[in-house]
Amino acid sequence: MAKKETSEGRPKLGRRTFEKELQRLQRELVLLQEYIKHKGLKVVVVFEGRDAAGKGGVIKRITERTSPRAWRIAALAAPTERERTQWYFQRYVAHLPAAGEMVLFDRSWYNRAGVERVMGFCTEEEYQEFMRSCPEFERMLVRSGIILIKYWFSVSDAEQEKRFQARVNDPMRRWKLSPMDLQSRERWVEYSRAKDDMFAHTDIKQAPWYVVDANDKRRARLNCISHLLSMIPYEDLIPPPLELPERQDDVHYVRPPITDQTFVPEVY
Repeated sequence: MAKKETSEGRPKLGRRTFEKELQRLQRELVLLQEYIKHKGLKVVVVFEGRDAAGKGGVIKRITERTSPRAWRIAALAAPTERERTQWYFQRYVAHLPAAGEMVLFDRSWYNRAGVERVMGFCTEEEYQEFMRSCPEFERMLVRSGIILIKYWFSVSDAEQEKRFQARVNDPMRRWKLSPMDLQSRERWVEYSRAKDDMFAHTDIKQAPWYVVDANDKRRARLNCISHLLSMIPYEDLIPPPLELPERQDDVHYVRPPITDQTFVPEVY
């Protein structure tokens, strides 16, 4: 049986190989989590890229085995009327990490350089001000002690089209297609130009862009997680196994009758 290939003709990574390596990397992510907590580090990871490029999938795998209290996902909705009158970066600043935390931005302040720019949701003056101030904003974050890591998920036109078609034909995934996604399909070249301009202004040495080839979802997930682990030198600081104390004796305790409780129906 021939192996499945990506839109570029490259053999896809097998599921068994993928799951085995993902499990190993997720164990390392737990070690990294404990290290960040112990050292009081503050980490921000930005995920940007084409629609259907797989950003959400890799974020899900990164946070699957880690604590939601320590590693948070920030996926902001469209700004409210009040937020539109604020300093542009203000609503993102509210989600920045405290010591011992990592925040993963599923899209970020770069909305202004991408969808807002292409769809006309901001003025030319607002766009130009973003391009001027964004590098300074990020340098300020880094100077404050935040570790800032930025990923751009790159997917080919053909592969994006394939994933869009899969979403259209699958009721379980159709919710992933928004009106903005459909318009991005129509404006592929405009988004490409916007991305090129964004990189030209914001690919700074203090916080460079790291591009993930996302045509093969499984490889993209493993490569991104592996790279993230390489960005922060860490060591195993997980505490030794705990000794469970003896459970308290149930002397003088009488359990209420089961008939007094309402149980979920056993459908399965």
